[in-house]
Amino acid sequence: MSRPFHAALVAIGLLAGCADQPVLKPVELLDERTGMSVAALQEPLELVQAEIPVIGRRSSFAYLGPVEWNRMGDIRNGLWLHLAPGDDTPFADIRAASAVTLILDDGALELSPIDAPSLGREPYRPAVPWGQTAYFDLSVGNLKHLAASHHLALRCRAADGSSVLLKGTRDPQPILGAYLQSRGLTGD
Repeated sequence: MSRPFHAALVAIGLLAGCADQPVLKPVELLDERTGMSVAALQEPLELVQAEIPVIGRRSSFAYLGPVEWNRMGDIRNGLWLHLAPGDDTPFADIRAASAVTLILDDGALELSPIDAPSLGREPYRPAVPWGQTAYFDLSVGNLKHLAASHHLALRCRAADGSSVLLKGTRDPQPILGAYLQSRGLTGD
């Protein structure tokens, strides 16, 4: 193998190693049962319990992702949330008032539950059967606010009234920015 070829391979390897994680592309599907088109992320954003649990115990985690339901031009947005309790943390009903709050770079965003359209296939799948899943209202303004944040956390009310903080494992801005762009929501 020649030196220039070897040097080129090393350079390519170094550049590949420095590359950021790929941005998950949004997906759009047609729900055949309802005729509604549904847009979502390829994979929801992951959040994990901020405090370190006792060794050998399972910590709490959550997944969330935006959803757009489009029925012949009538567009509605929502936020899908799946919350899975750890070994020591049963959660209150996540659909109850003030049970879950998103924490963004510049403050908190309280979530209000909604009834999602009944579809033949949901845009996201729950990670575990023992978790809670719900949809929350998400205006375009709040979606843009969420997409502008580099840090994402979720404060959830536990069954005993205490709160548990879950933090995002990735910067949500590039992922949600790509979602906004795919939905044509980047302009004001």
